[in-house]
Amino acid sequence: MSAFHLLGVAGSSLGFHQTWLDALAHNIANVNTVRSTEEDAFQAQMLVARSRPGGGVEVAGIVTSDPDGRVVHQPDHPLADADGNVRLPEVDMPSQMSQLVMAQRGFQASVSVTKNAQDVYTSALQIGRQ
Repeated sequence: MSAFHLLGVAGSSLGFHQTWLDALAHNIANVNTVRSTEEDAFQAQMLVARSRPGGGVEVAGIVTSDPDGRVVHQPDHPLADADGNVRLPEVDMPSQMSQLVMAQRGFQASVSVTKNAQDVYTSALQIGRQ
């Protein structure tokens, strides 16, 4: 596998992990988004990964969580219906935080591979100059 190919694979991984981090940040930021029971709940985003022909990874699609969310009794909330209920998203915070760690580690690994491939390419250029 050439250094250029490694850079392409690592670059696709960087892009995928950045998109994953963005989706997770969006989900975490909206974990407490309250809506009236007449509206859909905030829908968390989950990425679907797919391998690229020739190596690498890409986002195949984005799946969203259930728009029904969960109905919670909060009679003092300004958006509460006549029964005192509001709609919250169905976001599992521990799962989101675990995925956040995985996405961060994947991003860091991709950066490391990119750096190593650049070092190999630079070394090859140095050998060629001698």
